[in-house]
Amino acid sequence: MQGWIRCQLTSEGERVHCLSSSASSRHTEGRRLSQRPHRPSSQLTSLRFHKMTAPAQISQDELEELREAFAKIDVDSHGHIGTDELNDLFKAANLPLPGYRVREIIQDLTKTGDLHDGKVTFNEFANVSSEVNSTEVAKTFKKAINKKEGINAVAGTSEQSSSGTQHSYSEEEKVAFVNWVNKALEKDPDCKHVLPMDPTTNDLFTAVGDGIVLCKMINQSVPDTIDERTINKKKLTPFTIQENLNLALNSASAIGCHVVNIGAEDLKEGRQHLVLGLLWQVIKIGLFADIEISRNEGVCVKCLFECGFSITVHHLISLSPEELLLRWANYHLEEAGCSKINNFSSDIKDSKAYYNILNQVAPKGDEEGIPLIAIDISGIREKEDIKRAECMLEQADRLGCRQFVTATDVVRGNPKLNLAYIANLFNKYPALKKPENQDIDWSSIEGETREERTFRNWMNSLGVNPRVNHLYVDIDDALVIFQLYEKINVPVDWDRVNKPPYSKLGSNMKKLENCNYAVELGKNEAKFSLVGIAGQDLNEGNRKLTQALLWQLMRRYTLNILEELGDGQKVNDDTIVTWVNDTLTQAGKGTISGFKDGSIATSMPVLDLIDAIQPCSIRYDLIKVEDLTEEEKLNNAKYAISMARKIGARVYALPEDLVEVKPKMVMTVFGSQPHRTNHMKM
Repeated sequence: MQGWIRCQLTSEGERVHCLSSSASSRHTEGRRLSQRPHRPSSQLTSLRFHKMTAPAQISQDELEELREAFAKIDVDSHGHIGTDELNDLFKAANLPLPGYRVREIIQDLTKTGDLHDGKVTFNEFANVSSEVNSTEVAKTFKKAINKKEGINAVAGTSEQSSSGTQHSYSEEEKVAFVNWVNKALEKDPDCKHVLPMDPTTNDLFTAVGDGIVLCKMINQSVPDTIDERTINKKKLTPFTIQENLNLALNSASAIGCHVVNIGAEDLKEGRQHLVLGLLWQVIKIGLFADIEISRNEGVCVKCLFECGFSITVHHLISLSPEELLLRWANYHLEEAGCSKINNFSSDIKDSKAYYNILNQVAPKGDEEGIPLIAIDISGIREKEDIKRAECMLEQADRLGCRQFVTATDVVRGNPKLNLAYIANLFNKYPALKKPENQDIDWSSIEGETREERTFRNWMNSLGVNPRVNHLYVDIDDALVIFQLYEKINVPVDWDRVNKPPYSKLGSNMKKLENCNYAVELGKNEAKFSLVGIAGQDLNEGNRKLTQALLWQLMRRYTLNILEELGDGQKVNDDTIVTWVNDTLTQAGKGTISGFKDGSIATSMPVLDLIDAIQPCSIRYDLIKVEDLTEEEKLNNAKYAISMARKIGARVYALPEDLVEVKPKMVMTVFGSQPHRTNHMKM
């Protein structure tokens, strides 16, 4: 028996969306993807088909495990690893192989042309793992999973789990996340019923079950994402718990988390690997929020220019948060006269780099109001790595930065937890100042607009690979655009697409060819209005023209979902307005003239629509209805956006979009509401 399995890869590495020709999906997104014709191609990089015979077939759950393992090694989310990391990758996937076997695999990949400049993509790894998985040796390893130190295994429990499937999760990560949540929410009275959690137990998986902790953590990472008035906190019932979980999942999606395969039931039942995967995404977004050039000019100059790097502003902006953290660490190491590091895994295992960074960033007592904190570096002379790591963490604790890692995590070089540790240290003690008299055009380093952030979060929530950190830089080769085309049922000929890693010579030409093809698809297949837009505009990051394409992609995505709910009948702006007004009229409420209607600035049409869809859901005593100030309008909008997410709408727009009556974003707010009703008249 043979079947096609389609893998949708995520940049965060927490989830893999996989559909076989015989599988059904409980998600709308999955249903839409499964309706497309299955067409194999050995050329796909980020979206790819694998043909597998029955003995070597990988289930969806196994693919998820492989992807999580891959993400532990591919810390910078580039989508590939070096061959020198392949051995560690097999270990992370609970498939340890002898050295000679790994070398044979590398040789085979080289012969078949699947090895690109010494890099292994996840797809190649998945194919190889399917073969390894089919051997008796692999079966033996599977039986030993529970014995692997630091790894817990649980039986597959989802609707699509295969018989005998196991999900593994890291005990180290669970402990780290529990401690982080305990610290972040220790003073929150709404969480006293579940906090503090015991990191040595499974408290975490129970604590997230009512949705409150998740909502609170989302607000910790991106403040004001969720209006506190919309969280159900007292006398919880199965229905109000469901609302909280809807609110958490839809809000997580709005800040860029990939939650396509995670449902409220998964969280309610505390499915360990899904809970940890979602929580890591939320935590990481918060940790990385300020590790961005436009928000930290000190990073820009100190870490890059003063270290002797020859780098353009464009290249500077393109650096991921992980890369910026590495340069920040190396800046302080260079200042201390120490050797630089290449990663936050193998290069920090002896704790010496950490010791020197702590000593560099600790307050020196030369700033008013900030007392001296002297770092004792005598522990660096400890002979045993584990003792040296513990001494180092004792010094980190003096700075209030002993989070995410234990001494064992440092010595083992856990890449995820060490990345979180260094990000937290940076956020608390960057030890950087904006230097004067630097010949840098700061105006060329612009911050992100609201609309740009909305587009970026929308793309990331769909699981595009690589993850989009900088809107215009990270789509300059159009690979993300091609993935978005597939999301809206526009077929992509992947044989025409150039894929990374690109050779140094002519790399931009390859990217430009992709961008030209992306514009061609938009005009000829998607039937978008792209007058005056060329591939060069996407490649060079023309803001206005790139946003024009992205908006049409987002709009089509919204309309496609509505058409699915309407049995394939065409939907447009007028259809949505008609449905909104019919629904409002039936509930005895006022109507709108369109997406530019001035009353939308008060958010009342949105709130009334939500109340019409789910009667008595809106607490009108919490909002101002007439004679609103600008602040009151914003408060209404925050409540409206969160309430929409609470009843199940996937809303990416921001409250300010309603207050300012941005018609494009307003359309997506109204367009998301019929997800709940299935009653749109076509």
